[in-house]
Amino acid sequence: MAFVTKKDTGFKTVVKGFLTGGTQAAVTYPTEFVKTQLQLQSKSNPEFNGIIDCFKKTISRHGVGGVYVGAPVRIIGAGFQQMCRWGSYTNLAGIARDKETGKLSAAMTTLCGLGAGITEAVFAVTPVETLKTRVTDDQRRGTGNYKGTADALTKILKSEGPIGLYRGALPTILKQGTNQAVRMPVQVQLVSIICMGDELKKQNPAINGAGGFLAGCISVLLTQPQDCVKSRMQSEAAKELYSGTVDCALKMLRAEGAGAFFAGAVPRCVQVGMANGISFALFPIISNALNKVM
Repeated sequence: MAFVTKKDTGFKTVVKGFLTGGTQAAVTYPTEFVKTQLQLQSKSNPEFNGIIDCFKKTISRHGVGGVYVGAPVRIIGAGFQQMCRWGSYTNLAGIARDKETGKLSAAMTTLCGLGAGITEAVFAVTPVETLKTRVTDDQRRGTGNYKGTADALTKILKSEGPIGLYRGALPTILKQGTNQAVRMPVQVQLVSIICMGDELKKQNPAINGAGGFLAGCISVLLTQPQDCVKSRMQSEAAKELYSGTVDCALKMLRAEGAGAFFAGAVPRCVQVGMANGISFALFPIISNALNKVM
């Protein structure tokens, strides 16, 4: 992408990624909350009739703050997630660039995106998503196991150890690896089409954001099944219901049909598109600002 150059390597890109992630997560969290609720409910006996119904019922029961349950860990986690994403992507890109032209080929952009996705899945996304999912599932069930994110973290570590934060690790790695392997090269190609070869326009945050939004929506089509399995594996009842990732997928298919793998696809498309668009728009802005002080 045009706003990531061969100079964008090292510790500075890690800081840029953290600030980018925290900001976009704060803006888009309510749609993430609704997406998770729709994925966790039973397809045969759904609690919510759709996105708007989920918003209405949650706010009527818990107030506006209800759609921000689990938000603190998500905001901080998104900071670490994009710290891993942009830090690994820019540094991998620095290694993979053509030595003579300094450019990154489409194949290398894809591979660097794949590496970035795997890195963020292992070090940030899996534990953060597990916490977020279990806190929101606890609220949905009304079981009252957790007072909040910090309480959930303490109790999970005490009762299950660190492994308790890594439920659904395999589908998460598959999802995030595919996400970034698709989003990075697709965003580059979309921006090139929009700008029609104008290099100056490629630096525009709004255009990069638009390309990021579309790339995020496209990636949802390829990763929604993995995301649904991940959410089920990270739910409160997962230990009793499923012996592993494959078992979870098979039981979902048998009990609820193929449609279960696309539950919450619309709010996720909105959330991912927004998050990706904001991320691609913010990163060059934050990058330029930090370059002046760091």
